[in-house]
Amino acid sequence: QVQLVESGGGLVQAGGSLRLSCASSGSIFNINAMGWYRQAPGKQRELVATITSGGSTNYKDSVKGRFTISRDNTKNTVYLQMNSLKPEDTAVYYCAFKRIGVRVYDYWGQGTQVTVSS
Repeated sequence: QVQLVESGGGLVQAGGSLRLSCASSGSIFNINAMGWYRQAPGKQRELVATITSGGSTNYKDSVKGRFTISRDNTKNTVYLQMNSLKPEDTAVYYCAFKRIGVRVYDYWGQGTQVTVSS
């Protein structure tokens, strides 16, 4: 079964940067949107950023200007560049893919921990 595999998480001081990557372990056809979600302890999972097959992006208000989502369609890979990190960005980050014609994200990664110390 094809899985999404995230990498790039870790511990960083406030103001620092991290770059998350997410790639599929096998072929996934007709991918439309790719996205990043996060879940902090005791909180619900929330959408951080999305990017469509055409390159249109959308961001959670609190990360605008600090995070950048990008994708490489030839590699079925999505990235999240995170700059000026804040302690409130601490969470498990999940990538997700949504295929054409599917209403919800139907492929998910296992998550990667991002911890920002003050």
